Amino acid sequence: MMRAVGVDLGSVRIGVAIAPADAAVAVPYEVLERSGERARDHEALAGMVADVGAEVVVIGLPTSLDGSEGPAAVSVRAEAGEIAAALDVPVVLHDERYTTVSAERILSEQGVRGPARRKVIDKVAAAVILQSWLDARD
Repeated sequence: MMRAVGVDLGSVRIGVAIAPADAAVAVPYEVLERSGERARDHEALAGMVADVGAEVVVIGLPTSLDGSEGPAAVSVRAEAGEIAAALDVPVVLHDERYTTVSAERILSEQGVRGPARRKVIDKVAAAVILQSWLDARD
């Protein structure tokens, strides 16, 4: 296994999850509030990637239900390219269909509601993305 970081790029927040090298399970890690400057956000993300010693970064790609890529996917592809340029590790894109729904279900099952849910939903979605990528590698 390799140490990996999962990322859910949102317009307001960036959810981050990690998967330690010795585990095949993704765990929510952090939520970055967007600063208004992509370069600053990418620096913060690069710091996290370095802190955990990640060997790969997995970014969720928001495809449509039919698998096509709309404006949101185009935007994520562009930002993923910027993030890749700021990192010394590979960046891969992974289909994130249904991740928010899965994250909402997980939090609902745990009884997390209201403001508490908004604080963690992005990092839980990042963990769902990363877990999906890990599972697809097996």
